[in-house]
Amino acid sequence: MPPPQLTDEQRRAALEKAAEARRVRAEVKELLKTDSLSLSEVFERAETDELVAGTKTYAILVSMPGVGKVKAKRIMEEYGIAESRRIRGLGTRQRAVLLELFP
Repeated sequence: MPPPQLTDEQRRAALEKAAEARRVRAEVKELLKTDSLSLSEVFERAETDELVAGTKTYAILVSMPGVGKVKAKRIMEEYGIAESRRIRGLGTRQRAVLLELFP
C-alpha cells in the first residue's frame, strides 16, 4: 500500500509536528541527565503532555544519571517492561518499581 499523498502544506505541518516532538523529548531527557527533573515529574508531565507520554521508557531510563544502555536494558528485562514500551503504556506496578529505583 503506497503512503498517503500529502499536499506541501500537510507535509510541512507534519514535519513541524515531528520536529517539535523531538525537541520536547530531547529537552526532557536532558533535564533528567542534569538531575533537574525527577522520574516522578516525568510521569506527572506525561499525564497532560502527549509528547512526553509517547517517549519510550528505555530512552527515559538511559537518560537517568548513572544508568547506561546495559543497565537500562537489565532493569527493563528484570521487571518485564518491553523495550518498545512507552511511558503512557507502563502499568501501575511498573511505574511503582521504577519510582522505587529512581526516587
